Amino acid sequence: MKVLHMHFGKEGGAERFFVILVNAFAEAGVEQRFVTRPGRSWKDEVAPLGPIIENNYRRLSLSSPILTWRVHRLVRRWQPDAIMAWMSRSSRLVPDWPGAVKLTRLGDYPRHIKHFRHNDLIVANTPGIAEKCRALGWDRRLEVISNFAREVSPVPVSRAALDTPEDAFLVTGSGRFIRRKGFDTLLRAVAEVPGAWLWLIGDGELRGDLETLAAELGIADRTRFVGWVEEPMHHVAASDCYVMPSRHEPLGNVILEAWACGVPCVSTASEGPNWFATDEGDCLMVPIDGAPEMAAAIARIRDDRALRDRLVAGGTETLNARFTKEAVVGRYLQIFRGEP
Repeated sequence: MKVLHMHFGKEGGAERFFVILVNAFAEAGVEQRFVTRPGRSWKDEVAPLGPIIENNYRRLSLSSPILTWRVHRLVRRWQPDAIMAWMSRSSRLVPDWPGAVKLTRLGDYPRHIKHFRHNDLIVANTPGIAEKCRALGWDRRLEVISNFAREVSPVPVSRAALDTPEDAFLVTGSGRFIRRKGFDTLLRAVAEVPGAWLWLIGDGELRGDLETLAAELGIADRTRFVGWVEEPMHHVAASDCYVMPSRHEPLGNVILEAWACGVPCVSTASEGPNWFATDEGDCLMVPIDGAPEMAAAIARIRDDRALRDRLVAGGTETLNARFTKEAVVGRYLQIFRGEP
């Protein structure tokens, strides 16, 4: 089975799942080739799986027509069984090629469906995204296939390496430092929990603003800006509580990873967690932008051992029941084979 992937995403959780999934396809015997942005941090994890064409694929770039020609030539010569675009932008590049199943995998809500004109189907990773596609007028095949956590044996990083006391109550959060991720809310919440420490794993355009806010809130001395790391789950595993403070989150794969680490979670009631998480069962759900409620949830996890144990057990149960590698990969393979 041969699959051509086209991915022009930015650094973050969505790209991390791309790497996870294509490696799982390789384990299942799928031959793959790739079209991606240049200079991706994860290139070395994908390069052994197949040749990579690198291009930024900008509308007004002179290299875009050349890329289109290269992709069409590759498809004619290599004749893939499936052509898989990741998100709307790369869907513009999908050729009208009858010999392959053509699909786009959506991990966020599209604004329109005009880029999907050559697609046979759309794969959404949540029901909400699928419903949005229908509302926009998509009348062809539509599947919902979600994510699974990376198969990692979490090894907690040393707290001493980040100058953090061993006995501190440690909160972690991770992702791109952009407004929709809500890390300003998480900083305000941690500031209301006396003695709590915070590791923020990731980076982005708002890092300076967040560092300034931590200083203004008086918690700079117990906040660590970790930066991007090769495997965030090792940092998460060192913590006592994981918080996803997003204002908008189509899924929230980071919660699946925290569950896989055996760490209790707090999440805003954003789109994805509202679909798969259960308040008080496997996660504590709080309002978007609700710093006081988030602080109260963090404090509950700190103070209530039985609650921590219940949330961890519930997270493991949800992960195993709904988000397994075998189910996700198996469903994609059926689609690649042209099965209903």
